[in-house]
Amino acid sequence: MPKGDIQKLVITEETAKVRPFAVAAVLRNIKFTKDRYDSFIELQEKLHQNICRKRALVAIGTHDLDTLSGPFTYTAKRPSDIKFKPLNKTKEYTACELMNIYKTDNHLKHYLHIIESKPLYPVIYDSNGVVLSMPPIINGNHSKITVNTRNIFIECTGTDFTKAKIVLDIIVTMFSEHCENQFTVEAVEVVSPNGKSSTFPELPYRKEMVRADLINKKVGIRETPANLAKLLTRMCLKSEVIGDGNQIEVEIPPTRADVIHACDIVEDAAIAYGYNNIQMTLPKTYTIANQFPLNKLTELLRLDMAAAGFTEALTFALCSQEDIADKLGLDISATKAVHISNTKTAEFQEARTTLLPGLLKTIAANRKMPLPLKLFEISDVVVKDSGKDVGAKNYRHLCAVYYNKTPGFEIIHGLLDRIMQLLDVPPGEESGGYMIKASAGSAFFPGRCAEIFVGGQSIGKLGVLHPDVITKFELTMPCSSLEINIEPFL
Repeated sequence: MPKGDIQKLVITEETAKVRPFAVAAVLRNIKFTKDRYDSFIELQEKLHQNICRKRALVAIGTHDLDTLSGPFTYTAKRPSDIKFKPLNKTKEYTACELMNIYKTDNHLKHYLHIIESKPLYPVIYDSNGVVLSMPPIINGNHSKITVNTRNIFIECTGTDFTKAKIVLDIIVTMFSEHCENQFTVEAVEVVSPNGKSSTFPELPYRKEMVRADLINKKVGIRETPANLAKLLTRMCLKSEVIGDGNQIEVEIPPTRADVIHACDIVEDAAIAYGYNNIQMTLPKTYTIANQFPLNKLTELLRLDMAAAGFTEALTFALCSQEDIADKLGLDISATKAVHISNTKTAEFQEARTTLLPGLLKTIAANRKMPLPLKLFEISDVVVKDSGKDVGAKNYRHLCAVYYNKTPGFEIIHGLLDRIMQLLDVPPGEESGGYMIKASAGSAFFPGRCAEIFVGGQSIGKLGVLHPDVITKFELTMPCSSLEINIEPFL
C-alpha cells in the first residue's frame, strides 16, 4: 500500500446474513507500558460484556498493523474453508475444529452460540490472505498485539451499526492519549457491499439546547444559567449561555454516547451540583398516604387465618395448563385462563385462575411433614375479561386446604364460619347474610361440594376433593378445600 494512503476495509455481500456491519480505525505510534497494555485489554473485555451484549451486538478485534498489509477484506465463508492459527495456539485449525476445542474453554464457550448455527462464519483477511480474526470468537495469532506494538489496527464487526461506531469511538478516544501525536487517530476507509465508501471513526460532536429554568425545576435548585453552564462543562459537556440568557447550548463529545436526551444533561448538572447539596423541601401537594383497602383486608385476614391454625403458603402466579385444567377435570377453554406466549418452561404456561393447585403442589412437596396439613393462601388470580383495556382482570382469592387421614369437611366448614364472623356477615339469607347450597364441581367428590352465597351472590365453593384430583397431584390422603373471592367484602 503506498505510503500516505489510508487503510481500507472492504466488506463483501456474504456477511449480510451473519454480521453485516464493520468499522475500523488505526492508532499510530502508540507507547504501551505493562499497565497501559493491561488496561487496553480490560477495556475491550468490559465493552464486550456491556454495550456489546456479550459480543452479540459488536465484537472488537485489535491487531499489530506492522505484521499485516492492507487493504483488508471482511467476508463470510463456510467453516471448513476457514483455516488459521488462533490466538495463543501453536498450530492451524479449521473453524469447525476451533468450535469443538472452545466448547470446553471457560472464557470463549459463552460466545460460540452467536455464529455456531450459521452456514457461513465471518472472517477478516489482509491482502496476503492472513486471517486477522474470526469474529466474534477469536483473533488470529499472527497479528497479536504485545506491549511493544507501535501501530494498532482496530476493527469492530457487529449486527448493530450504531453500537459498533460507539465502541470504536470509545476505544480510540481513550487510547489516542498514548499516541506520539496525542489525541490523534488515523481514519480507515470502509467500503460497503454496495460500493459506498465511508471513513471511520466518525467522532461526532453535536449540539443540544437546554433551558436553564428546566434544569433548575427538574433538579430543585436555583442557579444562574452561567453557573449551570459551568457545572455542565465540568462534566465534559462544553456549555455556554446563548440567546435570551436562559438557553444553554451544550456540546456533546463522542466520548459521551450515553447522552441521548435533555434529561441526561439535567442529570449531569445535578451530579456536578452534588446531590447532597440539593436542599430537601416538602412537596407542594399535601397528601396523606393510606393503605390500599383490598390489601388492608388481606393483611387482616392473613393474621386471623394463622390464628385459626392454618399455615400460609405463597405459590407462583404462573402454572401449567395441566394444573388448572386437566388435573381438576376441567377443559382449558372453560377456565378463561390467560395464556403465556413463548413460555420458557412447561411449568409456567398460564396465569392461575384458582389458588388450589398451588396449595396441593405445596402439600405434595411436604408429604413428610406430620399430619394434619392445614394451608392457606390469599393472592390474586387472573382471568380473561374483554371489557378491560388489558383484556384480563385480577381477583383476590382466599383458598384453604385441610389434608389428613379423614377429609375434615367440618374443619373447612368451621373455617368458613370463622371468616364470615370476622367479616361481620351473619348466617342466613336475610340482610346480606351468607349460606351454602349443595352444588357440583369437577374437582369435588359427588355430594360433598357446596357453593357459598353472600347476599345472593356466589363467591366460591367448599368441599371434599375428588380422589382423582388427589391422585393427579401425587397425594394419598383425603383433602377438603375452600376457595372464595374476598373482593365483595370491601
